[in-house]
Amino acid sequence: MAPPPQPCWAISPHNLRHHLVLLLFTVAAAAVTTTRADTTGTPAPSPSAALENQPSSSSAAASEFLRSRCATTLYPSLCYASLLPYASDYLHTGGAATLARVASGVAAAHLRALSAQVKGILLHRGDPGQPADAAAALRDCASTISAAANLAKQSAAELSRLVDAGESSREARWEVSNAKTWLSAAMTNEGTCADGLEEAAGGAKASSPDGKEVSDGVVSVRQYTSNALALVNGIQL
Repeated sequence: MAPPPQPCWAISPHNLRHHLVLLLFTVAAAAVTTTRADTTGTPAPSPSAALENQPSSSSAAASEFLRSRCATTLYPSLCYASLLPYASDYLHTGGAATLARVASGVAAAHLRALSAQVKGILLHRGDPGQPADAAAALRDCASTISAAANLAKQSAAELSRLVDAGESSREARWEVSNAKTWLSAAMTNEGTCADGLEEAAGGAKASSPDGKEVSDGVVSVRQYTSNALALVNGIQL
């Protein structure tokens, strides 16, 4: 059974300019996606076999490769811990593009979870007595975080094409550029949500328990998105 339709919320004036930027990125993303087939078919990679199920030499090689790539990110410990369960996805390819694709899928999954959390707050836990600005900021977050999840998913889909060894260097550069664009746009959306919550609170981090919960969630998901973008930037063509 299809879920009940979500209410249509008005966009608050203080975030109008951010939504215009979001609209441009979303239209561009849709144009690329509709003109090229999505070869992934799933929003995020499925967890693969644990490293202990691999031969010891392969386990060591995958672990060393992952540590070396994660060292280039802002959050290397999170990078290593979050991508280790997917070791067999890149174990046999050893490719930076495969790892970046997996990281983008992981970021998309966390963004979808946060989007669902924000929508749940609005539907079931929203405080009717909270200031109008705070309620508007939460509604804006529901929109921007949902869009960020879609952008991260598009980045994973774009990077999946790099696994095809038959592609030209020009085509590969185009796909990496698109992946960077989608992840950068996703981070912009995350920042828009955080800024809106802070502005609604008059400069404080959050004006209500709901706002603080969402703000903390944004801090967390931005780390995954940042790591994915760093891994994309590290792809050598």
